[in-house]
Amino acid sequence: MSKKELVRNLEELEHVTGSLALDIWQHPQIAYEETYASTAQKDVLSEAGFRITDNIGGMETAFYAEYGSGHPIIGILGEFDALPGLSQSSKPYKDPVSENGPGHACGHHLLGTAVVEAVLGIKQLIDNGKVDGTIRYYGCPAEEVLSGKTFMAREGVFDDLDCCLTWHPGTSNVVQNYSTQAMISIKFRFHGVPAHAAGAPHAGRSALDAVEIMNIGANYLREHLVDGTRIHYAITNGGQAPNIVPDEAEVWYYLRGENREQVEDMLMRMHDIAKGAALITGTSTSHELLANCYHMLTNDTMDTVNYRNMEDYPMESFTSDEVAYAAILRKSMDPKLIEESRRQLQLDYNDILPTKNFYNITMKDTTMPGSTDVADVSWITPLASIGTTCGPIGTQVHAWQATAVFGTSIGLKGMHYAARIMALTAYDLLTEPALVEQAKAEFIKATVDKPYQAGLDETVLAPGTERKEQLI
Repeated sequence: MSKKELVRNLEELEHVTGSLALDIWQHPQIAYEETYASTAQKDVLSEAGFRITDNIGGMETAFYAEYGSGHPIIGILGEFDALPGLSQSSKPYKDPVSENGPGHACGHHLLGTAVVEAVLGIKQLIDNGKVDGTIRYYGCPAEEVLSGKTFMAREGVFDDLDCCLTWHPGTSNVVQNYSTQAMISIKFRFHGVPAHAAGAPHAGRSALDAVEIMNIGANYLREHLVDGTRIHYAITNGGQAPNIVPDEAEVWYYLRGENREQVEDMLMRMHDIAKGAALITGTSTSHELLANCYHMLTNDTMDTVNYRNMEDYPMESFTSDEVAYAAILRKSMDPKLIEESRRQLQLDYNDILPTKNFYNITMKDTTMPGSTDVADVSWITPLASIGTTCGPIGTQVHAWQATAVFGTSIGLKGMHYAARIMALTAYDLLTEPALVEQAKAEFIKATVDKPYQAGLDETVLAPGTERKEQLI
């Protein structure tokens, strides 16, 4: 009966949390600047009686809110940062609200608010004496730059958790039992000597030449890396004018691999390339490490519980108006990507907004091409994640179509379903000690002799505080 009571609690909260999500969607802020969303969520949780701990790791928008006492302590991760340049109304055609402004194209307004809904539902059961223990919401900034949770982890705020849950908006209801890539974000800067490019080029030492030589070195390195690794880059400073030998230049790299060891090895090689580029050009170099996140550990025990709850409490169907909206929006999407997604899930072409649940156990040893700082938490405590249908098949996050649909009733319906499943699984973990012990045993086996160590040491500070560059 308590699970049915929990579902009723959540249904009664939907009006409040739906309004909260749309309010945050209308006020998008990028990584480390999410003051509107962070404050709005803290206000709701504080009013409900949650204890708030904020300014974690010196980050103004990082906080956690907890209710109850004692163990088990079940954490649920939320996020709320938007993406630059992806402003969009909810119309099914391109219609930016603010030209080049930010937008919630990854649905983090839904992500965080679903967790608020879930913990509020559990809170009512604690008040009624139906469950014992502690439920904790983590308001995590800056997932899009893959470092917010690393800074939080460095502060030890996840260390006392028994288990942890999270989710992400998507285009299907799925148990996310696959890994993600480890990733390092780093900027290399070169410092030279300016000169007139025509009158006295011999007097100059070009920082831009060093950047270009470094990129050549990185390109040759690619051939000798393990399959599945990636090097992405952007030249973020190439000088000011062609007739000036540039004395400052910068290149920004993302290094991705299947595990932490691969990306650390890549980083060592990149440092050597930077030194070589500086030596060749007569410049000096420094670097700024921005992010260093783990690959994801999954947990079969909690994945199974998530799937059981998804099957026991299925998602309601979408309305004809929602399907019609999705069909219009889908016309702007790449047909090849739609077909790829449809085949992967073995869906009928007309199943635009799927409500069935997917749990493919063969995905466990696979790696999704992408990264998240959620993975850091998975190396500290047992963690499980789900995705839910918040947009039509073919929707790509980090695109305007995602911003649009995530601001509609379709996105909200997926959000409420995610809140339901996370709350139900949290209930199971709070009321079944054997489940927690089984999840912990699996976690301990996977991490034996591999203790978590934050990839950003104390010399790397969160934005808003002074960073320390490493000079070479």
